[in-house]
Amino acid sequence: MQNLCPCGSGLTYANCCEPIISGKKESLTAQELMRSRYTAFTQANVDYLMRSHSAKTRPIKERKSIEKWARSVNWMGLTIIQTQAGGANDEIGYVEFKALYLENGKPQQIHEKSLFQRENGIWVYVSGVHF
Repeated sequence: MQNLCPCGSGLTYANCCEPIISGKKESLTAQELMRSRYTAFTQANVDYLMRSHSAKTRPIKERKSIEKWARSVNWMGLTIIQTQAGGANDEIGYVEFKALYLENGKPQQIHEKSLFQRENGIWVYVSGVHF
């Protein structure tokens, strides 16, 4: 049996986030990109996280600390709460989500409404508001 994708889509990794993370396919929607970024966090794949981040807001100087933190936590799951726009024909979109993880054995969560937009026709993460 193949491994299910960490993003919680119910699909296998090979049929979900892997083609996007590996660069074989571009995200068709903002939600697809959000799911692939969550999966990349579970893998501490900072190369993909930087590549899928807007050039205008990319946290290059925080690269090592992001990788260290992503490796230090145990990712527990992703819940998509809602999306606004972000479809195949949109230029911007929002995805509100909760990402659950354990840090030092204690349950934690990221609850964020993320802004995504297209740069050169490709979906990228721009910024997020935390709740």
